[in-house]
Amino acid sequence: MRDDELRDLFDRQAARYDAQWEAMAPIRDGLHRLMTSAFADLPDDARVLAVGVGTGAELAPLARQFPGWRFTAVDPSGRMLDVCRRRAEREGFAARCAFHEGTLDTLPPDDGHHAATCVLVSQFVLNRDARSAFFRAIADRLVPGGLLASADLATAADALDVLLPLWMRVMAGADVSDEQVERVRAAYATDVAILSPAEVASVIEAGGFELPAPVYQAGLLHAWLARRGG
Repeated sequence: MRDDELRDLFDRQAARYDAQWEAMAPIRDGLHRLMTSAFADLPDDARVLAVGVGTGAELAPLARQFPGWRFTAVDPSGRMLDVCRRRAEREGFAARCAFHEGTLDTLPPDDGHHAATCVLVSQFVLNRDARSAFFRAIADRLVPGGLLASADLATAADALDVLLPLWMRVMAGADVSDEQVERVRAAYATDVAILSPAEVASVIEAGGFELPAPVYQAGLLHAWLARRGG
């Protein structure tokens, strides 16, 4: 899927995106709790880069927990970014945010961020070298030793037959047909780079991060914590 097609897809989904994935809330909340704890030692005035921020679901818990932090919220979907902005205004942290509509490479250079979040974003970069370059662009915007919390769909190829139907039942409920599973499998095969967890960690490391540590897994969702290399 091309960048413009992906942007248009998320533009269409923006208004109902959070409601659409409400069934995933326990998994999402667990990930957010872990990210909040992982970032707890950052400075009181830390700056955090949120790449592919979407509706701001991972931003809000950080803003609530750390009232001195500032955020750079980046997303190519203007409508998703509008939802994020409204969330920030509703929860009172919009003044601490800089909103940037566009892909990461259109964000002006700035290596002053102490941490970055990247949730369900890099999986849409199908070429492995381009995916590492994507992580390199994040690393270039962090201070030395800056933290990255990244999450994507991942699994060993021989586990997909077990995990995909389970993942769909978590997302959509118990009544998932074989035909629906096959349609999603076909879509993932062309539009989402589902690598093994070890391969994703290798991609992140090639992007300039040291020893990405697996810190969370629920179904197909895996998350890593890594530091920008020196």
